Amino acid sequence: MTLTGLAGDAMLSDVRSQILVAAAAIAVLLSPAFLARQAQDAWFGAWRLNPSKSTAASNSQYKRVTSTIEPWEDGLKVMYDMVGTRGGVTHVEWNGRFDSKDYPVQGIDYVMTNAYSRIDDHNYKIVIKRDGQISATVAVAISPDGRTLTAVTTGRNAQGQEARTTAVYDKL
Repeated sequence: MTLTGLAGDAMLSDVRSQILVAAAAIAVLLSPAFLARQAQDAWFGAWRLNPSKSTAASNSQYKRVTSTIEPWEDGLKVMYDMVGTRGGVTHVEWNGRFDSKDYPVQGIDYVMTNAYSRIDDHNYKIVIKRDGQISATVAVAISPDGRTLTAVTTGRNAQGQEARTTAVYDKL
């Protein structure tokens, strides 16, 4: 074999190695676990309530609401910081998974749980229970560009009538 033949074989082997590395990377990127993580990434980050686009803000006792969603084990950690119109900050946290099971909400004076269910890559549902009874459901949607989170809450008002509010959050 000539020196040129050896160099050609080495180049061919190098190209094969690069193709194998690229194929392995593509396989990882297309794996269900990676795709699920990428889909959840649209939810992760800090969000601020946009009062001008929200029906819930018109009668709110808060002048600013910020939500942060981050990974937690194989689920989510959701934190809300709400600044009252007369001052003071309320901090509420929830850790849980998209498994429709009740997880306690921390930072409030009564027993409340949230149960999250994933609908698809940009939509999920929350069932809110107070003292074990369903008090509201929330349909949450992330815009296709990942910059807006819209939460439509359906529950009952003080008179027992169905009430619906919309809270629109912008990604910070």
